[in-house]
Amino acid sequence: MRLLVVEDEKKLAASLKRGLEADGFAVDVALDGTDGWWMATEHEYDAIVLDIMLPGINGYQLCGRLRDAGNWTPILMLTAKDGQLDEAEALDTGADDFLRKPFAHVVLVARLRALLRRGKPERPVELVAAGLRVDPSERRCWRADAEIELTAREFSVLEYLVANAGTVVSKQDILGHVWDYEFDGDPNIVEVYVRHLRKKIDIPFDTDSIQTVRGAGYRLMASPS
Repeated sequence: MRLLVVEDEKKLAASLKRGLEADGFAVDVALDGTDGWWMATEHEYDAIVLDIMLPGINGYQLCGRLRDAGNWTPILMLTAKDGQLDEAEALDTGADDFLRKPFAHVVLVARLRALLRRGKPERPVELVAAGLRVDPSERRCWRADAEIELTAREFSVLEYLVANAGTVVSKQDILGHVWDYEFDGDPNIVEVYVRHLRKKIDIPFDTDSIQTVRGAGYRLMASPS
């Protein structure tokens, strides 16, 4: 199995290379994000070990660029100790797993072997309904050829509606999926976001794809209205 390690700390990079090679991996090393990008796009790897804090292109940017380019090589991102925000952003930018520094070599190898057993994931498919096209991996939305700019929360609500096109989803369903089941704010926040979506995906295009089902919730039409 061939690995790419992108790590700017030379001693750590050398230690990772020695340890992983001793475990039977073939290992290439890049000491900055720019070289990491070049190597990841020029060569075929079974997995990438990627640090966040890198000169040139940081780990988040490199991961995002690879995913945008259709490269779905499994990525294990190295995050800071107690860096929960790092971990969340790592997953949001397309990493498959993360490992907090400092870490034991045996844990790194176990995580890598788990990723390799899963194999290279396919790029998430686009969702299509009601004349809309939604790309979950890039968090982008189009109606026909017109791209529609959405906030992160608006996109999440729309993605859920599109994934359940043709069926009625309740406010509680949306809250549980887009916020969480422990949400203790005003459930009418769903109405606010549905109204925002209508102003962006329906009204400018003279259509009515999000229907209110009185007493039940909302339904996105499966086909254009």
